Amino acid sequence: MSLFRKKDLSLMLAQAEDGGKGLKRTLGAGNLVALGVGAIIGAGLFVRTAAAAGQAAGPAVTLSFIIAAIGCAFAGLCYAEFAAMIPISGSAYAYSYVTMGETVAWIIGWALIMEYALGAATVSIAWSEYLNKLLGHRIPYEWSHSPFESLADATGVVHHGIMNAPALVILLLLTLLLIKGTQESAMVNAVIVFVKVAIVLIFIVVGWQFINDANHTPYLIPANQPKVLDGAGKVLADYSGVFKHGWGGVLGGAAIVFFAFIGFDAVSTAAQEAKNPKRDMPIGILGSLAVCTVLYILFGHVLTGVAPWTDFVDPTKGKEASVAYAISEYMPGYAWLAKAVTIAILAGFSSVILVMLMGQSRVFFSMANDGLLPKVFSELHPKYRTPYKSNWILFVFVGAFAAFVPGSVAGDLTSFGTLFAFVLVSAGIWILRVKSPNLERPFKTPLVPLVPILGALICLAMIFALDFQTLKVAFAWMALGLVVYFVYSRKRSKLNTEE
Repeated sequence: MSLFRKKDLSLMLAQAEDGGKGLKRTLGAGNLVALGVGAIIGAGLFVRTAAAAGQAAGPAVTLSFIIAAIGCAFAGLCYAEFAAMIPISGSAYAYSYVTMGETVAWIIGWALIMEYALGAATVSIAWSEYLNKLLGHRIPYEWSHSPFESLADATGVVHHGIMNAPALVILLLLTLLLIKGTQESAMVNAVIVFVKVAIVLIFIVVGWQFINDANHTPYLIPANQPKVLDGAGKVLADYSGVFKHGWGGVLGGAAIVFFAFIGFDAVSTAAQEAKNPKRDMPIGILGSLAVCTVLYILFGHVLTGVAPWTDFVDPTKGKEASVAYAISEYMPGYAWLAKAVTIAILAGFSSVILVMLMGQSRVFFSMANDGLLPKVFSELHPKYRTPYKSNWILFVFVGAFAAFVPGSVAGDLTSFGTLFAFVLVSAGIWILRVKSPNLERPFKTPLVPLVPILGALICLAMIFALDFQTLKVAFAWMALGLVVYFVYSRKRSKLNTEE
């Protein structure tokens, strides 16, 4: 058996057309753009912007957004070609199965767990932070943080986290919604998208008049930037690393804010539920990416102009619920906006979690149909035609991370999984153009092989700009995935019956 045995493209397309056994086609182009924007604008914008500014880029986080957007644009063009040509669930996993073979497909499917599942966990943690902010921190620290987090309050008492209970609650509610149906989920998402985009625009317009030019000087973090310490002398941020200051910090910031762009690729996981995927998938992917890029650059400029970027590394200031903090502290007379933003952010986070959970369940659905995962992941609800058992299993897995792992850890791992997927999708377009040049392509990536090569290189650069500890955990996860593949999945693959 070859390590790079491939799934036949014609069989995959036949699978996509099997409407009787497959998922319901209920989503139009507008639904897909809304799903993309719903997934993109969320924790990445409202949490990772401040994190990138405080940890690596400073005010130059706007440049980090541009670098990340360029990488996403190249990858997005490749995703659009694949999604229009192979309109089935599974996203990068399915595309890799056709172009680079089963082993690579498994690797990318395993990496996508870090993107969608850990992405949902990261956002649910951020949802918990903003809910507590809205409630005036009435939820005890112990029940809104992981066991790996602690904080000394004003009296010197140290509080240790036990479990992030609010994160579990929102995951449960959205899991139930997903089981009910994709169309219902999309309708809820569309309303949420409208609200949170409106709030983002209001913050940009209103916040512009509160920009303090001094906060943008210097624009890049200098090499001699002192460490940021808390009251007990604990180091909150160290800027001595290559990717922690200057232009290196801009690239490091791009790796952090890259999380903010995760979502447009999730549109491709809904290809099998699109009414006209050949036309609508490119619109959904590229349209949502374009809208969000413009908003991100403007948002980052305003946020770092309103509040000093050093505030975003201090847990007693703007590290948690950074946008609400900036409004409350530096925009007098707009307390109502801080509350409105918090409510909109909670709604926005909910839509992001929804799309992430949907994306992951669809990847599992495809992998199970191929025999690489247990059959339970592909079983559909008899009434709602949704992969309900997969949704429940996913809730347990994601819930464990959300309840017991810090958000920063899960967020960086999410960026790794996504970037890795983008590298392979970009490579896959080039490979398929060479090996199967005559395939029908309703949408064509321009300037091949230049666009795929640039997409892969930029994403690889951002991978290596991630924190070293993150890379160690990520590669350990990938090694575990290979063990699972060779011990379990390879023996049960449906390709075995074709050899």
